[in-house]
Amino acid sequence: MSATDPTNHAIKVRVQPEDIETGWMPDLSGVQAGKLRIACPTSVGTHVVLLPIEGDAEQFVVVAAVYDTVVVPPKVPREDRTVRTGEWLVRSGYESVASKQKEVLSEGDVAGGWCFVAPSEVSFGVGNNSISVSADGVKFNVGNVEASIDNSGISVKGGDVYTQRVSLDQHIHAVGTQQTSRPLL
Repeated sequence: MSATDPTNHAIKVRVQPEDIETGWMPDLSGVQAGKLRIACPTSVGTHVVLLPIEGDAEQFVVVAAVYDTVVVPPKVPREDRTVRTGEWLVRSGYESVASKQKEVLSEGDVAGGWCFVAPSEVSFGVGNNSISVSADGVKFNVGNVEASIDNSGISVKGGDVYTQRVSLDQHIHAVGTQQTSRPLL
C-alpha cells in the first residue's frame, strides 16, 4: 500500500512489478457482522492482494493483507515467535517505517496494547504490564513484579504487599513491651 486516506477509508496501492500506483479504492479495514464492527485501517507499507472488479484491470478491490519476508507478522508478546495455528493475536504498536527505497512494517514501541488467545491461555497487556489466565491460575506482571493466584494461594515476587495500613516488607509485631525486627528476606 502506498497511500491512505483514513477519513474516507480509502487507499492507493503500487502494483508490482510495474510499480504503477492505483487510484483511490476502498480500504479493507475491518469486519462487520450485524451490529458488531471491527475497524483496523491499513498502514502504508502493508502488502495486499488486489482483485480486479469484473475483470477490469483498472478497477480493483483489496481482498486481503498478506505477510511475507519483507512485511513480517507480529510476534507473540513475551515470546520470540509468530502466531501458530489455533491461536489469535490482536496487537497494536506496529507502524510503517520508511527505508531508503521502500516502506516496510516493523515492530513498534513495546507500549502497544495486545490480546493473545491460545488453547491453554488468554492474556492481554500494554507495555511491560500483562495479565494471563490459564487453567492453572491467573498471573499479573507489572514491571518487575509478578503476582499469581493459583490452587496453592497468592504469591508475589519482586515487590511488596500492602494493605491500607500495613506493608508486608516493612511491618513489625509488638510482643509485650518489645517489638520484633522487620521481616527477614
